[in-house]
Amino acid sequence: MEVNVLNIKGEDTGRKVTLNESIFGITPNDHAIYLDVKQYMASQRQGTHKSKERSEISGSTRKLGRQKGGGGARRGDINSPLLVGGARVFGPKPRDYWFKLNKKVKALARKSALSYKAQANNIVVVEDFTFEAPKTKDFVNVVNNLKVSGKKLLMVLSGADKNVYLSARNLERTNVMVASALNTYKVLDAETLVVTESALKAIEETLVKSVSYTHLTLPTTSRV
Repeated sequence: MEVNVLNIKGEDTGRKVTLNESIFGITPNDHAIYLDVKQYMASQRQGTHKSKERSEISGSTRKLGRQKGGGGARRGDINSPLLVGGARVFGPKPRDYWFKLNKKVKALARKSALSYKAQANNIVVVEDFTFEAPKTKDFVNVVNNLKVSGKKLLMVLSGADKNVYLSARNLERTNVMVASALNTYKVLDAETLVVTESALKAIEETLVKSVSYTHLTLPTTSRV
């Protein structure tokens, strides 16, 4: 699949780039996407919720009633979870919601997300650019020239560019990130992907490298 390379004025430069079929042309794997997005969203959870359990309640430990013969449940002191104002049983504790996901599954998820964007023709390739100073107006002009205004936009750069980042920071529905930090959630969350030429090469190098040791064979050791 070939895509025309545009400049920041929205004009065709006359150059074309070929999207790697092993990345942008695969059959998307929805389950891999689901797992990767689930891991990303789980990692965003703060996990700072906390409730007091029985040993943490500041109440008397005197037994309120007799153990048997009262006709009710076997409650002990005022901290019993059975009573109003008592403790909570198995309440939430601060914890990390992250879970392990294999690198190859994450790479497959990213390739699947990029394939969906390619199938929908929602990938715009621009030549490398930068701004002399951080100006929101300059970034808005670029977006208008590329005819992607009004859409949820993700711009991918090859490396950190402070001026471009600061120019886009004040715009809603617009994100700027480097190719090395690209993830499945951000790709799917955006309507249009604007990628610089060098960023496209960086993405392809990363994802092609991720499957280069698919047929890795481990050496066998013999016991004497």
